[in-house]
Amino acid sequence: MSGLLALLDDVAAIAKVAAASVDDIATAAAKAGSKTAGVIIDDAAVTPKYVQGFAPARELPIIWRIARGSLINKLVLLMPATLLMAAFAPWLVWPLLILGGGYLCFEGAEKIVHAVMPHDEHTPGPDGSHDVGNPAQLEEQKIKGAIKTDFILSAEIMVISLSAIEAPTFWMQAVTLAVVAVLITMAVYGAVAVIVKMDDVGLWMNKNGVTGFTRRLGAGIVQFMPWLLKALMIIGTAAMLWVGGSIIVHSLHEMGWHLPYETIKHFAHDFGAGHGGVEWLLTAGADFILGLAVGLVLIPIVVKVLIPLFGGNKSAAH
Repeated sequence: MSGLLALLDDVAAIAKVAAASVDDIATAAAKAGSKTAGVIIDDAAVTPKYVQGFAPARELPIIWRIARGSLINKLVLLMPATLLMAAFAPWLVWPLLILGGGYLCFEGAEKIVHAVMPHDEHTPGPDGSHDVGNPAQLEEQKIKGAIKTDFILSAEIMVISLSAIEAPTFWMQAVTLAVVAVLITMAVYGAVAVIVKMDDVGLWMNKNGVTGFTRRLGAGIVQFMPWLLKALMIIGTAAMLWVGGSIIVHSLHEMGWHLPYETIKHFAHDFGAGHGGVEWLLTAGADFILGLAVGLVLIPIVVKVLIPLFGGNKSAAH
């Protein structure tokens, strides 16, 4: 009997350690995930455009394939590389974050310039999809383009998450990063699936609603969805510039150049009058302006130098 009690005591102790580890992983994952909020918003805002123009029956299959590609990006390609970098070359984290932040700034600024400057709506997109007449081929091109874009955003998510994870062991760090990758992917593409199907739900309610209120609500959803998609694109662009600017400022701060970080911090504190919400808004606004400035500087460099250097064309910037 004493041996059984000792065994049960050992099992209970192991269970407590396991429960503590799970709790630590959940806490670390939540903290790391919160650091990537801006990139997640942009990811969720960008993705719906890849299913526009397809039959409703193809929307969810396309989203599933993009989500599956996103998981492969994060778990198979990026997570091992990120963990190896953290183990053997941790000094690379901040320069890579600056590169990723610069990319987000370029994308955000380029979207604004593309929206306000005259352009040809029939100019081929980065994946050449406007030139494709076959629906099946168009679908493949769209999915490839979405997964390619997701790879960049996923790389940002993984590196940002890794920089925020405070795990005592390599394996807990790896498990936490995997949890973050899976949960973020589920959240982003689950939200995208809901967004792209809401107009179908509204149409069904409008045609099949039992009451007048239900039918009117369905019609309202159908009318509201185009506005929501436009708002998401605006929010996504703003998030790109805000997050990009913030990543650059904080990474430079971690690398030893404190001037941008301290300047924004003191500006927000002085004008925020000690109100946390106001200080956050001022900080986010300053990061946004900095991100826009960096993006505008990068546009001619990318379009005139980098794209021709790597064999691209000007339309690839769009």
